[in-house]
Amino acid sequence: MTYLAKPKLHHPTLKANKLGFTRRDYEGKISTLCAGCGHDSISAALVQACWELDIEPHRVAKLSGIGCSSKTPDYFLGASHGFNTVHGRMPSVLTGANLANRDLLYLGVSGDGDSASIGFGQFAHAMRRGVNMTYIVENNGVYGLTKGQFSATADPGSKSKKGAINRDTAIDLVQVALQLGASYVARSFSGDKDQLVPLIKGAISHRGAALIDVISPCVAFNNHAGSTKSYDYVRAHNEVIEVTQHDGSMLRLRKLAEGYDPGDRLAAMSHIATYEARGEILTGLLYVDAAAEDLHDHLKTVAAPLNRLGERELCPGSAALAAINAELV
Repeated sequence: MTYLAKPKLHHPTLKANKLGFTRRDYEGKISTLCAGCGHDSISAALVQACWELDIEPHRVAKLSGIGCSSKTPDYFLGASHGFNTVHGRMPSVLTGANLANRDLLYLGVSGDGDSASIGFGQFAHAMRRGVNMTYIVENNGVYGLTKGQFSATADPGSKSKKGAINRDTAIDLVQVALQLGASYVARSFSGDKDQLVPLIKGAISHRGAALIDVISPCVAFNNHAGSTKSYDYVRAHNEVIEVTQHDGSMLRLRKLAEGYDPGDRLAAMSHIATYEARGEILTGLLYVDAAAEDLHDHLKTVAAPLNRLGERELCPGSAALAAINAELV
């Protein structure tokens, strides 16, 4: 179905943003995912967020790896740049693209199999280096393309569709990102668009490594009784409250302990662990460092995108090389 483009005819009553684009202008091809897949809801949230932020689609680069989640960039922002990498390698390819052209907005879309298993090392380095990107993990706890085996994020004690019990410790990508220095860390649920859209908007606007771990139920293999990644389980274990933002928008958060500070990294890690021990899912903006720097700041690169530098800038001559060598003595 992805070879079929959606009809270009737009209803004249569709609301346009400041650029004159409607939400339809931010869509992609027709999804081939299972009906009811949480990943399609995440794509819809991305469409909504980019439309509300008045983002020019050609300024966005979307990259992915392998898996059901990594198919989704074809279903949103059809007019943006896109690159589907090999299994687990999205973070390094995105890092290279970001170094070459810092002017683009980078969206990395991955899954729990893609990021928490074969791509775990790549995920870790993107977080610790502060690559300026929005890293979205579409987390369903299973390998959907290979028929429902547990992934590394499956909770201990959870039951597969065939009745097997997971005995392994789960990898919590949110906790890992916090430990490695990510400067914007959030968790959400694909079934809660009111919460997810503002979190995506915040991540896109953030400078630095921004992770959103989105629990996204697999309706084919992980939406049954005994699964901790199903629609029913997440809704039952994710009580939310509405918080009014400074700009008037509403952000829905899991009720946090009194005095919770999203600017305290250690407190965020403690709260996550506390609620996990109770079998509850903590969602919302868990940590943010508004003054964070990104990879370009760390490397002290020039303000101009590297792919636009000419021979004069890239080859300044033997005198400049001698000066650099002298500093290393």
